[in-house]
Amino acid sequence: MSQVKIPLLDLTPEIKTLWEELTSAIQAVLASGQFIMGPNVHAFEEEAARYLGIKYTISVNSGTDALVIALQAAGVEPGHEVITTPFTFFATAEAISQVGATPVFVDIDPRTFNLDAGLIETAITRDTKAILPVHLYGQTADMDPIMALAAKYNLKVIEDAAQAFGGEYKGKKLGTIGDAGCFSFFPSKNLGAFGDGGLIATNNEEIAATARLLRAHGAKEKYYHERIGYNSRLDEIQAAILRVKLPHIHAWNEARRQVAYLYNQLLKDAPGIVTPYEAPYARHVYHQYTIRMPVGERNKMKQFLAERDIATMIYYPVPLHQLPVYARPGYSLPEAEKAAGEVLSLPIWPQMPGELIKRVCSFLA
Repeated sequence: MSQVKIPLLDLTPEIKTLWEELTSAIQAVLASGQFIMGPNVHAFEEEAARYLGIKYTISVNSGTDALVIALQAAGVEPGHEVITTPFTFFATAEAISQVGATPVFVDIDPRTFNLDAGLIETAITRDTKAILPVHLYGQTADMDPIMALAAKYNLKVIEDAAQAFGGEYKGKKLGTIGDAGCFSFFPSKNLGAFGDGGLIATNNEEIAATARLLRAHGAKEKYYHERIGYNSRLDEIQAAILRVKLPHIHAWNEARRQVAYLYNQLLKDAPGIVTPYEAPYARHVYHQYTIRMPVGERNKMKQFLAERDIATMIYYPVPLHQLPVYARPGYSLPEAEKAAGEVLSLPIWPQMPGELIKRVCSFLA
């Protein structure tokens, strides 16, 4: 084991296990000649809705498009403001900007890395239309106070659950609590396709209908376009792949939790390392296992591990409010900035052998 390179993620075990089912599903699509909006797309939407416990799911071609379309379907327009976190992938804020609205960044809870619900109310203005919390790394944001504020100020809530398929808040699946939830099926996600893919989940019939319209060039019926939309459809092969994988997601998430548990045990006494916090209201699904290290030590450790063939990643080195497209003088969000300098994500996948986990930890503890 000592000579084996340890990647950040290894998809080969799940592919090998499901090889016959996957190849059979792909071949069936090829034989059918139906590649866009075919039976697998419709079946996957129904199966995903049952798994999530929600009325409507609308598949799209990426997690980014899920955010853009969900925001627009929820009525977010130019001139509106959307409150969100600065500590996330760029697509979260980018989607807000794409619909012509303005992202308003609120600092994070340093324990969960998610939007600090206690700071949201002071950021609400007459132009605020929605709150967009992110369930980062598979850890849920604290949704009850967010939903309470939304009710108080008549705001929409769009959940970015791109990294948290199968995660839960107080027993409820993430992405089903707000007005709409958005998922990504990028190959590295807990439930990943073999290309891009995304999903919108909602109990709101109007949002669902508008999202379906928007994903297909703004038309309910081909060539009869009611509004400007997008070309954003999950293709049939990706849907077939996701149908094979979906029945395994609970077991895979539980396996990720076991990997995280072993990491926690091995690193609990490691000097200067803060292991992930699992909130009492959460079922964390560990899309990433992310530790914190003191400023200045994180980059050294990343290099040190790389020299020993252990891959790591920094998610994310620059908070969004410091990027050129959103930066403005004197604008500081200290917890997000501190986290950006301290976080380091370690290798994790459901089938990760204990020996590899121990090897990673041997250089950290």
